[in-house]
Amino acid sequence: MTLTLPRVIGHRGAAAHAPENTLASFRKAAALGVKMVEFDVKLTRNRVPVVIHDDTLDRTTDGSGPVANSDFAAVRMLDAGRKFAPEFRGERVPTLDEVLTLVLELGLAVNIEIKPCPGREVETAEVALAAAQRLWPADRPKPLVSSFAIESLLKAREIAPDWPRGYLIWERPAVWAARTSLIDSRRRSRAACSELLSPASAGSNPAVRSQAAASSRVPSWSAPGEAPAYWRTPRSSVADR
Repeated sequence: MTLTLPRVIGHRGAAAHAPENTLASFRKAAALGVKMVEFDVKLTRNRVPVVIHDDTLDRTTDGSGPVANSDFAAVRMLDAGRKFAPEFRGERVPTLDEVLTLVLELGLAVNIEIKPCPGREVETAEVALAAAQRLWPADRPKPLVSSFAIESLLKAREIAPDWPRGYLIWERPAVWAARTSLIDSRRRSRAACSELLSPASAGSNPAVRSQAAASSRVPSWSAPGEAPAYWRTPRSSVADR
C-alpha cells in the first residue's frame, strides 16, 4: 500500500492567514490551493471531539482553563478568532464533525492528529475515529491518523486498521523499532506507519538522516518559528515497504 502525500499540507489549516484549527482556516487553505490539511482533535469534558491544539483554551480563545474540564456548550460560546485578528471575531472552536463535513465539501484530504489531554489517549482516539469513520466516504482517500501518543495509535490500529497511521516525534527514541512495530500492522492490514518529525530534527539527527536515506517515510512539519502556515513533505508519497 502507498500513502500519497502532496508536497504541501496545511498545518492547522492556513494558520498564518486565519485562526488555526477553525473553519475559516480550512477555507483559507483551500482558497490558497492546498490539497490536504492537518488538524488536532481532543475531547471536551462531556466527550465531544473538538478541533483545537492546546490542552487549555487560553492561547487561541477568549476562555481559560483545560479543555478537558469544559463541557462543549461552554467551549462553543468562546471566540476562537478575535485573538488572531479582529475580522475573525465570532469564529468558534469547531467540532470534528463540522471540520470533516467542510473538508469533504472543499475536496481536501486530511491528516487527523489525535491530540489527547493527559490521561485520555485511548478515549480520544476511540471517540474521534468513531466519528470520522461515520462521516468519511469509502470512495475518498483514507485519512492519515497521527499522534505523539502511542496509546492513541494502538487504538487507531484496532478501530481503523486500514487507515494509515503516523507516529509523531520531536526526537528519535532509543526504542524506535519497538514502538513502530507496535503500531505498524502492515503484515496484517498493509497500513502504512509513517515517522513524522520537525525539519530541525531531520537536519541534525544522524539516525533520522539514515532513515530518510533508506526510505521515503520521513515527512516533516514546520516547527515554531519555521513558516507556521504549512507542513511540507520531502517527497510526494510515503511507501509501505
